[in-house]
Amino acid sequence: MKASPSPASSRGRGGQPARPAPRSRGGLARLGPLPWIAPVVLLILAVVVWPVIELIRTSFLNISIAGIVRGSAGTDKYRKLFEESDFGHVILWTVLWTVVVVGVTMLVSLGLAQLFNQRFPGRRITRWALIAPWAASVLMTAIGFKWMLNQTAGVLNTLMLDLGIIDKSEDWLGSASTAWPWMMFVAVFVSLPFTTYTLLAGLQTIPGEVYEAARIDGAGPWQTYRGITLPLLRPAFLVGVVINLINVFNSFPIIWAMTQGGPGSDTATTTVFMYKLKETDLAESAAMSVVNFAMVVVLVLIFLKVSRWNEED
Repeated sequence: MKASPSPASSRGRGGQPARPAPRSRGGLARLGPLPWIAPVVLLILAVVVWPVIELIRTSFLNISIAGIVRGSAGTDKYRKLFEESDFGHVILWTVLWTVVVVGVTMLVSLGLAQLFNQRFPGRRITRWALIAPWAASVLMTAIGFKWMLNQTAGVLNTLMLDLGIIDKSEDWLGSASTAWPWMMFVAVFVSLPFTTYTLLAGLQTIPGEVYEAARIDGAGPWQTYRGITLPLLRPAFLVGVVINLINVFNSFPIIWAMTQGGPGSDTATTTVFMYKLKETDLAESAAMSVVNFAMVVVLVLIFLKVSRWNEED
């Protein structure tokens, strides 16, 4: 027969009743941060997730020019999009535009970050000068370059004519062969401030003791840069590439302000092309937006895979 506990054994010290063991609060503890992150989650759902869902839904509808929904179109809008004569050209130029602009931006920014990480007379002034393009909007910068390249009253043509470099004014934005390099130049120009300062911040987090140890071990400048600077700069470099991939791929103001994708669609990227499509078929423009979104995701994932983002050194 099992003995029942005596009244004395159920009391604590001083004859006070023993407190019951506290219940597990693990479940409630996990919900503790929820009130703090809920506004951010709701904001993401409202400005990112819901628009993407609506975009995908719209791409499967039949919508008139007046915006009236006339029922489901199935995959007809995607088929119509893929049959567009300019579709392949636009995709090719978008990828080329993104790769060239991001690549040049990262290389130039890396050099500028290395320069600004050194002490030299006027460093503060040059740092502030680099921020100047960041202070102006991308649209304002693009319009400024468009006027500078104007065939009749542009500064560039006037200067080159006065110096005898050219015999007649050039229409720099009149053909794809000359418009593309200039638009890429503007895209790099407006991307440099953010990227340079991102890399500069990464360089300034590298401890000086690491370089001192490498110098004592007899490592040369190139060995130190390749074996210490680049590996430790990798997180900042990856952030710069990913942000620039997204921004440049979806860049609209530069191209629209300078050429509007013309002549024809020779200088159009996917964002400009979808803007043109909305004038005639809103659902087809939505389908182009879905394709554009998928391409951005694929490009970023490929880059992260190639760069081994999660690899631990």
